Amino acid sequence: MNTNKPSLYDRLGGEDMISALIPAFYVRVLADPELGPFFIHTELEKLHAMQREFFVMATGGPIQYSGRPLAHTHHGRGITRHHFSSFTNHLIETLLDMGVTQEEADEVIERINAMTNEIIGASY
Repeated sequence: MNTNKPSLYDRLGGEDMISALIPAFYVRVLADPELGPFFIHTELEKLHAMQREFFVMATGGPIQYSGRPLAHTHHGRGITRHHFSSFTNHLIETLLDMGVTQEEADEVIERINAMTNEIIGASY
């Protein structure tokens, strides 16, 4: 097994890719009539900064997420599996539009899906 395989972060294109991904992704999310309302009272600059940290961390990059725990941030917001699925579908579409391979997009989603229960408030 090759242990020198670059991190997903590096394979995606590193900081430049993540910095371009977040605003492009949120254009789709905010335009979604089911997801947009979740962000009405959200400071988008702060959201983008926290998501950038989160995506860098989740893909094996050099930054640690400094935001509040996901379960705390999303608690009581009424986020369902359907909402989470729509959110991840927008992410896949954005990644593919940015030239990421299907395999790498799937790997990103696999890492994001590991946090599903924290985001939708499901018990383990």
